[in-house]
Amino acid sequence: MTRAGHHAAAAPGFVAAASDAVDPRDERRNLARLVIAQALGGANATIVFATGAIIGHTLAPSPALATLPISLFVVGMALCTLPAGWIAQRHGRRAAFLAGTACGILVGLLAAAAIVLSAFWLFCVATVFGGAYAAVVLSFRFAAADCVPSAKRARALSAVMAGGVAAGVIGPQLVTATMHAWPPHLFAITYLAAAGIAALCAVVLAGVRLPVPAAQDRAAGRPLGAIVRQPRFVTAVICGVVSYTLMNFVMTSAPLAMRLCGLSQEASNLGLQWHVIAMYGPSFVTGHLIARYGAPRIVLAGLVLTAAAAAAGLTGVEVAHFWLTLILLGVGWNFGFVGASAMVLECHRPEERARVQSLNDFAVFGMMVLGSFASGGLLTTYGWDTVCWVTFPPLLLAAAALVATSFPRPVPAGIIRP
Repeated sequence: MTRAGHHAAAAPGFVAAASDAVDPRDERRNLARLVIAQALGGANATIVFATGAIIGHTLAPSPALATLPISLFVVGMALCTLPAGWIAQRHGRRAAFLAGTACGILVGLLAAAAIVLSAFWLFCVATVFGGAYAAVVLSFRFAAADCVPSAKRARALSAVMAGGVAAGVIGPQLVTATMHAWPPHLFAITYLAAAGIAALCAVVLAGVRLPVPAAQDRAAGRPLGAIVRQPRFVTAVICGVVSYTLMNFVMTSAPLAMRLCGLSQEASNLGLQWHVIAMYGPSFVTGHLIARYGAPRIVLAGLVLTAAAAAAGLTGVEVAHFWLTLILLGVGWNFGFVGASAMVLECHRPEERARVQSLNDFAVFGMMVLGSFASGGLLTTYGWDTVCWVTFPPLLLAAAALVATSFPRPVPAGIIRP
């Protein structure tokens, strides 16, 4: 048996996907469309993170509320996850995708109006819709895993995430090209362009062909309580929560921290571009690494890289320090989050996937809310160094859970493992 086969066979709760007999032509067509949609949809989140804190700092009645729009973006992600899972379970994933892109169009139109009207509350409402769109975009990774044979699931999940490389270019470059297009209203045209990109994403997703779950499949499966008690599922959720929350926590603060340190908006945009490329670029190989070495080892590598990012942030506040922090943070997120998502795939049966995947994402995005709300206050009150120091305790917790549940302990001599 190959090493990849060994990991699949040994994984607790692992079952073959129902899609093992999928038509190869539909498989390739769906994956291509999901990769393109990931590139277009991921640009939405990049634009919000590049501009949200800056627009918030301009429009908010108090500097402490500067990152509130980004925090509400994460609230939107958490609020949308379970309803999107319900839509996918009842009406199929494509219906959930199109509902998400409608939210993407709304965020562009509402945010542009908020900037023109100098309405902070309206911009906050817009970012909630942006978060809903982002949550649906992140579900593309599980959709890709659903439409390929079980042996290819980690690679398909990783391949769709690689579409985010293009998002890392599209988003920041769109911001740079359009932010001064309407001089009285910085970023207004940026968000109108973002609405157009969301509409294009809807056209791409309309061609995705995924089966609608049968009635008996919607009612089948174990109770969620039995699923969430699996140690591997608990560990996967903890690692996913820590990887995504800390990435969001540091990334939310970085553009505003760079501005407060006197660095240019162009430097901030370029740093965020390289961060997003670092988030998704490793996806070209992450699936192969997971197949070869197992998801837990890749997750652990991601946690170590995230710690290295925080350490880099403590070394200085020049452009190079911020860029190094953001790049390491992106690679760490990729290994941690993609690896944790692959672990989730090993914890459910085919008929349980929509419920379990949406529950996992709800936990991840729900905890991100706390990090997002904390980041602005910590940055403006205590400074960038405190933001970096706060990352270490959660990383140690996730690493401890991973080691305790995913790596076999050595057996003392003379004792036979049962």
